[in-house]
Amino acid sequence: MDIPCDHKKTNYKHMKLDFEHIPAGHCENGVISSLLKYHGLNLSEAMIFGIGSGYFFAYMPFVKVNGIPLASFRPVPGMIFARAAKRLGIKMKKQTFRGQPKRAMDELDRVLEKKLPVGVQAGVFHLSYFPPAYRFHFNAHNMTVYGKEGDTYFISDPVMEYPTTLTYDELKKVRFAKGPLSPNGKMYYPIEIPKEIDLKSAIHKGIKQTADWMLTIPVPLFGVKGIRYLSRRMRNWPKKLGPKKAAAYLAQMVRMLEEIGTGGAGFRFIYAAFLQEVAEIMQDQRYFELSKEMTKIGDKWRTFSSLAAKTCKGRSSDPDGYNTVANLMLEIADDEEKFFIELKKLIN
Repeated sequence: MDIPCDHKKTNYKHMKLDFEHIPAGHCENGVISSLLKYHGLNLSEAMIFGIGSGYFFAYMPFVKVNGIPLASFRPVPGMIFARAAKRLGIKMKKQTFRGQPKRAMDELDRVLEKKLPVGVQAGVFHLSYFPPAYRFHFNAHNMTVYGKEGDTYFISDPVMEYPTTLTYDELKKVRFAKGPLSPNGKMYYPIEIPKEIDLKSAIHKGIKQTADWMLTIPVPLFGVKGIRYLSRRMRNWPKKLGPKKAAAYLAQMVRMLEEIGTGGAGFRFIYAAFLQEVAEIMQDQRYFELSKEMTKIGDKWRTFSSLAAKTCKGRSSDPDGYNTVANLMLEIADDEEKFFIELKKLIN
C-alpha cells in the first residue's frame, strides 16, 4: 500500500503525530520497527535485525575511531534497514544533504507536515539529552522525529526510556556532526508497504547472508576469521603499544561491545530473540535450540567485557590478563563458527 500523506497545511506552532515511543536495544532496529508499526506493520526489533542481517564482526586496523582501530559488531550504518526493507518489499525514501543544513531541516519539516514520522542519523557527542558520560564522537546514531512545536522537535530515541525533544539548532547540529560517518543530514521513511509480506522468504535470506558473512568472507578481518585475527593482535598490545596505549585499545573494545551500537553481547541476545520468533513462524523447534546456544555466546561476550574492563583498568588479579581475554575471544570464535555452521545447515 502507498503511505497516505495529508497535504493539508499544518500549523508548525503545534505539529505532533500520534507516534508510539518503543525503547529498543539498538537504535537502527528500533527506529525501523517503530516507523513500520506507525504504518500498521508490526515487526519486532529482533525480527528487523535478523532479516536485515545485522549480526556481523569486522576488525579494521586501517579505520580509526578516536585514534584506535575499529572493531565493529555490525555492518555499515543504514545497511540493516536497507536489507530488511528490500527483503520485505518495502520502499523507503532516503535523502542526504551534504553541506546543506537549512535544506535538510526544511525537508524534514515538509515531511512532518505530511504527518509522516522520519528516521534521522545523528552524532552522539552533542545530543543534549544524553548523560555526559555517554557523549562521544560516534556519528551513526538513529532516532525518529515525529513532530514540531515552535522551535522544538519531538524525538523518539529508541535507547531512551521516554520520548524527548531537541531545539531546531540542536537537531541541526547533530544531523551535521563532523568526523567519521558524518550523517550529512541523512533522513529516511517508508513510502510504500506491500499488502502481503513474505516473511518466511525474508527470514531465509536474512539468515543465509548472516551465516555466509560470518563464515565465508575470505579476507581475515571479517566474521569468525576477524575475531581470531583480533585475538592474535590483542596478545601483543602490551609489548607493542606499551601499557597505557594497550589499555586504551582494550577499553575501546569494551565500548564497542557494550556501548557503541549495542555491540557484541547485546547483538547476540537480539539474535537469540530473533531465532525464538523464527522457531514459532517456521514451526521448527531446532531454531529455538539454536537460540539458546546464541544466548550462551552472548553470555561469553559479556564475560569477556567484564574481564577486559578489569584488565584495562588495572584491577585484574590475573598477571596475564591480555592473554586471558585473547584466549576467551578465540573460544568465542570457535563457538560462533560452530553455531553458524549448524544454522546454515538448518536454513538450507
